[in-house]
Amino acid sequence: MAVRNALTALGAGAVMLLALAGCTTAPASPGSSSSVPTGGEVSEVEVDATWLDDGRMIGIITYGSSTCIPVVEDAALQDNGTFAVILADPDEDTVCTADMVPRVALVEALPDMDPAVDLEITVAGDGYTGDTELDAVQGLDPSNTASEYAPSAGWIDTDDSFVIVTWGSSTCVPVVESTAVSGAAEVTVTFVDPPADQVCTMDMVPRALITSVSGLGDDSDGDSGITAVLVGDDFDNVRVPIYGSN
Repeated sequence: MAVRNALTALGAGAVMLLALAGCTTAPASPGSSSSVPTGGEVSEVEVDATWLDDGRMIGIITYGSSTCIPVVEDAALQDNGTFAVILADPDEDTVCTADMVPRVALVEALPDMDPAVDLEITVAGDGYTGDTELDAVQGLDPSNTASEYAPSAGWIDTDDSFVIVTWGSSTCVPVVESTAVSGAAEVTVTFVDPPADQVCTMDMVPRALITSVSGLGDDSDGDSGITAVLVGDDFDNVRVPIYGSN
């Protein structure tokens, strides 16, 4: 499995155009000495999670300002099998909008995790904690080198919303123009074409965003079987299965 030292955290609202540019972070290695903050009041908050990148990454979903997105500070597998994730707030001088939207922070899955088995996740930050069960997804293979650096997607609990991860420059993050049903088991995600004179850094990082689509029926077997077709920007009808269920 390729080592991924930079993980992107991006947030989005429950509208068609859902992307923030230029937000990347390098979280602490899983199992470091970071600990959950103690003291003061602690609120219980709603969190969610989804498998991504063929089971190599997990998207941690929190809700809050679209411009003040938490980053993963530490993550470790506990003795009881729970995956504990610690989030850190952005820099104190970050200006936070007053909206309330789902945001995604990416964390590497650990080598002994199995995407085909349900996973309990706890999330803790400065003054809050939450937990969620990440449903198993069959057929993911973290050891599959052919899928490395390929786009991936996973459903979240927010109605008809899913996370998309693409790889590329941290300063040239794709922006969604529209997301629409284009077939019985297909949605087309159209990205804005960047300007011809756009200057991009030469790094290679995962860029995550959340988008939503209306008009899909609910699935009952735990596997939506729905494919996202990516078009626009650098994507030419790239077909990406959306993990999980909508």
